[in-house]
Amino acid sequence: MKAKRLLTVIGLHYMSASLWLVVSVIGLVALSLFAGCSDDEPAPGADSGLGGTIIGDGSSTVYPLTVAVADAFDELHPGVHLVVGLRGTGTIGGFEGFCAGRTDFANASRTMNQDEQDLCEKNDVDYTELQVAYDGLSVVVHPSSDFVDCLTVEELRAIWEPGSEITNWAQVRPGFPDKELNLYGPGRSGTHDYFTSVIVGEEGSSRPDYSSSEYETRLAERVGNDPGALGYFGFGHYERNQEHLRLVAVDDGGGCVAASHETILDANYSPLSRPLYVYVAQRALEREEVAEFMRFYLRETPALVNELGFVPASDGVYSEGLSRLPE
Repeated sequence: MKAKRLLTVIGLHYMSASLWLVVSVIGLVALSLFAGCSDDEPAPGADSGLGGTIIGDGSSTVYPLTVAVADAFDELHPGVHLVVGLRGTGTIGGFEGFCAGRTDFANASRTMNQDEQDLCEKNDVDYTELQVAYDGLSVVVHPSSDFVDCLTVEELRAIWEPGSEITNWAQVRPGFPDKELNLYGPGRSGTHDYFTSVIVGEEGSSRPDYSSSEYETRLAERVGNDPGALGYFGFGHYERNQEHLRLVAVDDGGGCVAASHETILDANYSPLSRPLYVYVAQRALEREEVAEFMRFYLRETPALVNELGFVPASDGVYSEGLSRLPE
């Protein structure tokens, strides 16, 4: 990643308007300094005609894909400065900043809900929704927990629903060992909202007594270090840490299915497969650098998603998205 082009900013959605202005100015100055001292040179044949700054934030799940796209875009358009949230603030925080007009685009691991749509409408933020990939939520345990190969949706609901008193694996299913059960998952985020919606039955509804983090890599590390752990997070984070984790299949009534590229894309990994999105503001699309970045995002994503642990959407999905962007 080119330091001179990609500035990471922490907590964009927590900033007041005045603080945002100050940080934006500081960021642009910092980018200029990076540009002046970097040894990086544009790729041969790079187009230096585009300029400006593009600001995005949001889902930590989608963040690695956006960074990969941004890095490739930088090779062709070194005059464009891309500012993204550090590891993402999460889908919820990303939408808050986006609908307040503080960012040009928002990464999202779910579609915008009604409250978020209302906030965008209140602030006159019109937008285009673009699907960029598919992801599955991986259910994982410590490698030593070889007694559990599969959990039913009903068992997961009993574990995670509000008021659950399950704290031992023996409470989950007869035959499971008398072993402490410790839970790990994301805080309020698109991943949390999706999991609770399809497993518990109500978005955001979860027992509170679990170890949470907005950073899924950190969750993977914690599960890998706790023999009593059970956690969930994006499939890509499982793939990048699989030597320290044990993947658990999920039974939605039709038999046990483990998360994989194939089962996520064909929706057999139910109900924990989901599409991933980028939302871009219409006002931002009036700027050529933003329109070109979004076109580039949809054109390049199919070649990038597999190595990042995601699953590409169909060619038709990308073509349809491109048709809704300025030419």
